[in-house]
Amino acid sequence: FGGTWATQENFRIVRAALGTLAGTIGCWVYRDKLLAWLVKPYEKQWKEHFPNIPLELQTLAPADAFVNYMQLAITGGIILGTPIIFYQLWSFVSPGLYAREKKYIIPFVLFSTTLFMSGVAFAYYVAFPFTFNYFFSLLGPVGDTGTLLTSRPTMEFYLDFTTRMLLAFGFVFELPLFISFLAMAGIVTPRQLVKFSRWAIILSFALGAVITPGPEISSQIAVSSALVGLYFLSVGVSFIVAKKRDEPEEEKSED
Repeated sequence: FGGTWATQENFRIVRAALGTLAGTIGCWVYRDKLLAWLVKPYEKQWKEHFPNIPLELQTLAPADAFVNYMQLAITGGIILGTPIIFYQLWSFVSPGLYAREKKYIIPFVLFSTTLFMSGVAFAYYVAFPFTFNYFFSLLGPVGDTGTLLTSRPTMEFYLDFTTRMLLAFGFVFELPLFISFLAMAGIVTPRQLVKFSRWAIILSFALGAVITPGPEISSQIAVSSALVGLYFLSVGVSFIVAKKRDEPEEEKSED
């Protein structure tokens, strides 16, 4: 039995990897269009601050373009492969669940994928504009010294920053799903989550201030409000999925 289980788990890893690989290949084919899409928020803020300077993404080594495009394609492959990855993840944890909980597989995949994509969209359409605008506001003349603080972005550093932000926000938006698992396992209760809500709000605004530095309060409110909304969505989901797990052992389905 142990060998069969290990084989099944290996197949799940392979399927998730193949899903990511398929997405990576597709993103590599359209790598130039994908890069153009990812540069748009940066380009828009650049033109507002430096209308007379064309935007360039520099490469510093012969292989930089290839390596950076590959990084972009892999990130896109992970994002496109999230439905398969989450499906295999659910299949991995399902042997420890009751039969009625295993029926959540389709809602789980849809919910987790939607949350992840929402995080990616939030990073692109909300976090990027605020962040780039603040970063560019720090450039320009330095006092009365005649020194000019400018920017010469490279493709490597730009993709490092943006791809990490996209994935980070995608995983942060999985908070309701994570809390729903804790509620299903009986580790936390909806009542405990409600009592903790005041601290969750404070932490959300503190984290929002860290994610979006600068004097512009609107960006901090946008990010913090999204985090608060995610937490209360988690509370609502916990009320739905929280179950008493003191049922007879016979109710567990056979593996």
